[in-house]
Amino acid sequence: MLNGQKIVVVMPAYNAARTLQRTYDEVMAQRIVDLVIIVDDASHDDTVAIARTLERVQVEVHPKNRGYGANQKTCYRLALAAGADIIIMIHPDYQYTPQLIPAMAALVASGLYPSVLASRILGGGALRGGMPWWKYVSNRFLTLAENVLIGAKLSEYHTGYRAYSRQLLERLPLDRNSDDFVFDNQVLVQIIALGCAIGEVTCPARYMPEASSINFRRSVRYGLGCLATAIRFRLASWKLAKPIV
Repeated sequence: MLNGQKIVVVMPAYNAARTLQRTYDEVMAQRIVDLVIIVDDASHDDTVAIARTLERVQVEVHPKNRGYGANQKTCYRLALAAGADIIIMIHPDYQYTPQLIPAMAALVASGLYPSVLASRILGGGALRGGMPWWKYVSNRFLTLAENVLIGAKLSEYHTGYRAYSRQLLERLPLDRNSDDFVFDNQVLVQIIALGCAIGEVTCPARYMPEASSINFRRSVRYGLGCLATAIRFRLASWKLAKPIV
């Protein structure tokens, strides 16, 4: 609990057996987390077996792989059903430090921001943590293009570490979003379309062989999806396309 608000951490998991325990241990070390929800998207390793040994963890398993976006939809549905007031999504691959959970939760609990992002770009954490140069350049290009098209000033749109208030998640049409990686981007655009503020905190990152990553082909598809989402936002603002929300 934080200020009387229930904190639920959700982890969309896929083949995370090598890093899940470390991520979980650090999450629970923050002491304000009431529940962890792990949704496994038909992993081929021991992710589910490890998850089921952990305390204060609710485990959900997709019998078939449904995609990263579909995984998050299940995460948020279960978190809301569990009575969460603040929902924090962190990847179980130990790329992001769970030590930021109290700070991110506090920004939401205080009412300052209904959504908070842990940015790898603020403070230069991405390159210091070993982000490949081509991913860094792609991140910066996409973020610049999206800020121009959307009219926002975020440092990055592509982090897998986010906090949301219950009230905000309940307003978002999550089921209309993609089941693939562009889901994350669509959520941010919807938040901006609602006129809600997005906070950011600087976040160190780790890039390890066991950390999750998408290949170049899927990265290109993701990038094109991000640009399409931003263009749709701009067209909707000109009344030339259906509203984002």
